[in-house]
Amino acid sequence: MQHRAVKRRTVVMGIGATAGVVAAGGIAVNAQASAAGKGDSTAPSAALVFDPDDYTELTETIKDAAGTDHVVTYHFFKPRNYVTAPSDDTHQSLVVSVPVTIDGKAVDASRAPVVLANAVGAYMPSSVATATGVGQAALEMGSMGGGTGGAPSGAPGGTPSGMPSGMPSGGPGGGGTGGVNGMVNLARLALVAGYVAVEPGTRGRSLTASDGTVYGTAPAVIVDLKAAVRYVRFNKGRIPGDTDRIVSTGTSAGGATSALLGASGDSPIYDTYLKKAGAAPASDAVFATGAWCPITDLEHADGAYEWNWGALVAQSTGKVVDQTVSKALQAQFAEYQASLKLRGLNGYGALTARNYDDYLLTTYIRPSATKYLAALPDSERTAYLAENPFITWSRSKATFTWADYVTHIGTRKKTTPAFDAFDLSAGENNEFGEGTVESRHFTAYSLRNDTTGLTGKRLDSDIPEKLDLMNPMYHLVKKRNPNRSKHWWIRLGTGDTDTSHVISANLAAALDNLGDDVNHSFYWDQGHATNADPGDFIAWIAKVTGSRR
Repeated sequence: MQHRAVKRRTVVMGIGATAGVVAAGGIAVNAQASAAGKGDSTAPSAALVFDPDDYTELTETIKDAAGTDHVVTYHFFKPRNYVTAPSDDTHQSLVVSVPVTIDGKAVDASRAPVVLANAVGAYMPSSVATATGVGQAALEMGSMGGGTGGAPSGAPGGTPSGMPSGMPSGGPGGGGTGGVNGMVNLARLALVAGYVAVEPGTRGRSLTASDGTVYGTAPAVIVDLKAAVRYVRFNKGRIPGDTDRIVSTGTSAGGATSALLGASGDSPIYDTYLKKAGAAPASDAVFATGAWCPITDLEHADGAYEWNWGALVAQSTGKVVDQTVSKALQAQFAEYQASLKLRGLNGYGALTARNYDDYLLTTYIRPSATKYLAALPDSERTAYLAENPFITWSRSKATFTWADYVTHIGTRKKTTPAFDAFDLSAGENNEFGEGTVESRHFTAYSLRNDTTGLTGKRLDSDIPEKLDLMNPMYHLVKKRNPNRSKHWWIRLGTGDTDTSHVISANLAAALDNLGDDVNHSFYWDQGHATNADPGDFIAWIAKVTGSRR
């Protein structure tokens, strides 16, 4: 990487704003601002003014979505707080990267789309505090578990045994996103495509203050993403790019929060939290949303998971899960699905627990197998079909039954309940921690079946509000937010058992039923956190935003 020093004013830059100086793009603004410290949201909005001259010019070789190297010169704006009252010095900051030339050709990024690439995973913290260039947002995985050390949801993992792996770390973008499973680096891909890349850090569920109080649990992550969007939009005309054309991206729990950000634009239910953080007085709506394998709708995810994977052996135990629990949760899912009153894409009709297997097969899973097989050379296709005789290949189409498909998947990643564990061991239990209570139940069913000795019969009174704050379906079905994104790109692998396929399909159906532009498909035989068509996504951004480079 080549660095060129840029002549600019001496700055007091403030990730360290909480140490006594609140910075405006790195510049101390006034005495009132410099008096603002942690927990104080009284600082004026001038403290969040972005300095367009406070950058370093860098030159790197970055791969595009096809794997072709390009020499990119760009302006890198180092970390700066996007709120005036951050909870700590590390997480509530962002970096901005703006292309200047690509392969020696000048790029005018003044009207380019702005890609907001979050690095959230497993609802853990992410940070750009040490970033010195594009694509360096770091996910802090920590101990990874819930209150008693269980496996988290939304942590990128491998694919089922015998299935192809996800995108290698040396692929598009030239590296992983914060070292998580070699996922495609969308910030770097955006930059090499001529877009402006914004990478926000966020608080996460493992953060605990010195007095034992948790401060990164729900709804901290979505509050931070909204505050980052407000910062960008507040600085329209100062941050390069079209701040009215922000495209949110994220994978796994990051996909869930990207979807939530897209669905909840300008919803007033977050105002108290945003005010407390000292967010900028601007809109937090985004123009378009990209969500890969979003793990969301958490209060209904246990039932959806059992409907999808209830008959499979759990990877951790090698045994079929408790079928009494599984069937009880499946019954809850059937009731919930009926209450949504959703209709499927392409004129499918009402979606119910009884027909959802057919809907998934006809709309997503068979088409993904067909696309995969059609792209193979004849000899490889013949070999694959010989190894997977449950697939019938006729007239260039793949057909198979739901039962055979589920058998093909083989095992499920999680036990039961998958998300609100009876022993409070799931990462999601930790995500709903509050005060000095590290993990809590968020469904009545799991509370009734608690195995940790809890004596309460009712969920804590704040849980319903927290669930609404964290669920995009609240903004699409219950409240129908008019300020949501109207353009959606949703992807996941057919071998992904981190959550139910119903979760993303319901999200897509809800959006489609509202008249939004929805591009949703599955990757055949791929597991969690896969992005198999990043080039198509980059082209889709240009299409929906009207961008021309």
